[in-house]
Amino acid sequence: MFNDRSSYLKALATRRSGKPRDLGAPGPSDAELHQMLSIAARTPDHGKLAPWRFVTIAADQRRDFADLLARAYTQANPQAAAHDIDSARAFAFQAPALVVILSAPVPGHKVPVWEQELSAGAVTMNLLHAAHALGFAAGWLTGWAAFSDTVRAAFGPDGTRIAGFVFIGTPQRPLEERPRPDLATLVTAWRGEGLD
Repeated sequence: MFNDRSSYLKALATRRSGKPRDLGAPGPSDAELHQMLSIAARTPDHGKLAPWRFVTIAADQRRDFADLLARAYTQANPQAAAHDIDSARAFAFQAPALVVILSAPVPGHKVPVWEQELSAGAVTMNLLHAAHALGFAAGWLTGWAAFSDTVRAAFGPDGTRIAGFVFIGTPQRPLEERPRPDLATLVTAWRGEGLD
């Protein structure tokens, strides 16, 4: 299926998240970002519901997004110090490209909401892989903003949730490898029901 299987496996094996604050120019072009989103959408989706949405925030919209974050943070923390509000605003200006992934399950469908939410996680992971395949790095963040009703309301109707903020750009320093799980502690062979 793949002409160069080793390259494909190497790409999967070497993908690492980039810290959004360390991702700079160049970022993906509009065409590259569209290609990434097209790849991301090729995700497991029981029922063909597409229970997720992509919202891109362009460079000229970052200030408005920062204002939203500052307002939401201040509403949730009326006694917040100025430096904390500044930190909330700074979140908006990381990396050249920003995609907000929304989990948008279809209510009342025979496909359980849990499966639809898993699909939103899968589409986000596919976006990270697509960014890496095109020579960029991406970071998937949540934090307080992903759980703020004020922030969520600016991106979608009731029933949607923010699965994450995906920042995409070029690493400005070498990406750090982090310790990976020991599969020996995570993988077991099923020995049958009721067996010791």
